[in-house]
Amino acid sequence: MKLILLASLLFAAPIAAQANYEIQIYPAETAPKGATLFELHSNFTSTGRSKIENGVLPTHQAFHETLEITHGFSEIFEVGFYVFANARAGDGFQVVGSHIRPRIRVPEEWKLPVGLSLSAEVGPTQRKFDEAEWGVELRPIVDQTIGNFYWAFNPTIGWALKGEAAGKGYRAMEFEPSGKVSWKPTEKAAFGFEYYASTGTIGRMAPSHEQQHMLYPTIDLYLSEDWEFNAGFGFQLSGSGDKNILKMIVGRRFTF
Repeated sequence: MKLILLASLLFAAPIAAQANYEIQIYPAETAPKGATLFELHSNFTSTGRSKIENGVLPTHQAFHETLEITHGFSEIFEVGFYVFANARAGDGFQVVGSHIRPRIRVPEEWKLPVGLSLSAEVGPTQRKFDEAEWGVELRPIVDQTIGNFYWAFNPTIGWALKGEAAGKGYRAMEFEPSGKVSWKPTEKAAFGFEYYASTGTIGRMAPSHEQQHMLYPTIDLYLSEDWEFNAGFGFQLSGSGDKNILKMIVGRRFTF
């Protein structure tokens, strides 16, 4: 039954986190059964795209706020819900869209050497913020903790259900790999790097100047079992797109 559940997500209509709305490397672990996590993702694009491109508004000097609510329905299955918002001088405060994200992980009794889970996300966005008015993301997640060292890899595939790229098959499926490494010298803090990229589609790797590669030095704080905090400043390593983004995630877990 668990194998069937894992396989079923591979064919579900699943969206990726909005490019610079929810900037996060997912861990393989899901929310505990009965727990609800409220997270606020706050991101500021200090140096970004300054012109309208293909009908999409600029990102330069834009604040992006995302409310994420995740509930654990079992020890290996959770569902998350997002609401995205944008604020920028001249554009005002606007709701961008909303998504839903089921995620399932391999149970601990399988005794794999790494954590393994699969996240699927789908939802609408306003056309002026995203060419894909309905987008889909499929995100395999693998991670491992070795002593004080942690690593995670999220090789993400995204595609459009509505918009110019819809219905074009694998040639329009974007590949967006991301990963994280961190070192936890104390029980209260971990320091590391997060990497995010967009390299083209499954059918065609984009030229280097069209790709995007960003690196975020980060800090994670573990001040309480019920609270989480992550912050980082991203800078562009190469390619196109936004050049500098400041991000912060604050989360609070409740068990009702």
